[in-house]
Amino acid sequence: MISNDLPVSWLPVLLNDVGEVVTGKTPSTKSPNNFGGDIPFIKPADLDNSGYITRTAETLTDLGASAVPTVPANSILVTCIGNLGKVGITNRTSATNQQINTLVSSSLVEHRFFYYQLQTLKPWMRENASATTVTIINKGKFSKAPVALAPLAEQKAIADKLDTLLAQVENTKARLERIPQILKRFRQSVLAAAVSGRLTEEWRGQNSVSITDWDALTVGDVATVATGKTPSRKEPKYWKDGDVPWLTSASTGAIYTELAEQFVTKRAVDEYSLKVFPPGTLLLAMYGEGKTRGQVTELRLSATCNQACASVTADERKILRSYLKLRLLENYEETRKAAAGGAQPNLNLNKVRAISISVPDKEEQTEIVRRVDQLFAHADRIEQQVNNALARVNNLTQSILTKAFRGELTEQWRKDNPELISGENSAEALLERIKAERAAQKPAGRRTKNRKSEQAAK
Repeated sequence: MISNDLPVSWLPVLLNDVGEVVTGKTPSTKSPNNFGGDIPFIKPADLDNSGYITRTAETLTDLGASAVPTVPANSILVTCIGNLGKVGITNRTSATNQQINTLVSSSLVEHRFFYYQLQTLKPWMRENASATTVTIINKGKFSKAPVALAPLAEQKAIADKLDTLLAQVENTKARLERIPQILKRFRQSVLAAAVSGRLTEEWRGQNSVSITDWDALTVGDVATVATGKTPSRKEPKYWKDGDVPWLTSASTGAIYTELAEQFVTKRAVDEYSLKVFPPGTLLLAMYGEGKTRGQVTELRLSATCNQACASVTADERKILRSYLKLRLLENYEETRKAAAGGAQPNLNLNKVRAISISVPDKEEQTEIVRRVDQLFAHADRIEQQVNNALARVNNLTQSILTKAFRGELTEQWRKDNPELISGENSAEALLERIKAERAAQKPAGRRTKNRKSEQAAK
């Protein structure tokens, strides 16, 4: 948004002072001949990544484009309905739908200067949007958006600086965004090393323990595996004012389940013979699309569950619950592959019981859990630092843009180049040239009409 304290060599102007605003339109969808050609048809989702629009979900044919406004390369696109203020720029002749207003800037200005400046306009758009169910900035209001006009040479200097600075910011952001995936692979490799014995290989040597002492067992050998039920939804007596937490496969995936979204009554527990599982029970999702199936949660509350979950209660005489949990977490992908069925493959209790597990003695289990906790805590600290850094980087873009359009990035440049911001090179002179250019581009018919009006007035 335009600063109240512009450099003295800049001018506050309106958006339509520096170019033409064009509202997009969708050609008739009843005619398939309008779509599938080579002309980009830009919608708000195509602006998600900002920058030049190189690919679009839909395209228009020449026929389709002839029925709607088109805009040339280097036109600046802004979403003005719904999710306001997403900005992009065309790299070739394109069309947009009606949710986008486009600034076709004057040939006398640096289009990149206004592309970057419009990225600061979102607060103004929110303040000035129509108060309807869906927020809207119409063409007339958008055309009156306040912007700053700097001398042309300074526009280019600012755009060049922003090209460099924001590319560095995006590069930093991309590297930071890769780290969570690296940490995910690290955690998985730690789990694999833990349950295979590699993590404590040195420890065994120091304690005269052999990996051949590990027992090859299954989950069913070391734990009780059960499931729950869904009481009839038609009977309010099973649900109304219930106070027994009832969990589904959607509850899994968190580090711990501490809260429940649904509750059943004690009557439901009794009549459906629902088992209430104590805190510490491991809950494994047997059903579920996406990433749900195979996820594991450790309960922090007493709860029952539906038939989409398997409760796994460790026999503490044979295995530490925390070690069993490591194996179930490590086996996530294999657990998912064991599911059977058609469009929605599921697990069953026997498949859960059949999950293999290599079990060392309690002392080594304790050491394995300690080392995994230590390594995971280190990964968690790194991830938090990355998230904090990402938040700062995301704020950095707007901070740089704000400084740019307060004139702070080019303060020294103006001191070094006074001749490029004054006289014929001033913003005032540039604005007059833009007005002259636009007057010369008015349709002949309109100019003739105006001349006739003037003659009539005389």
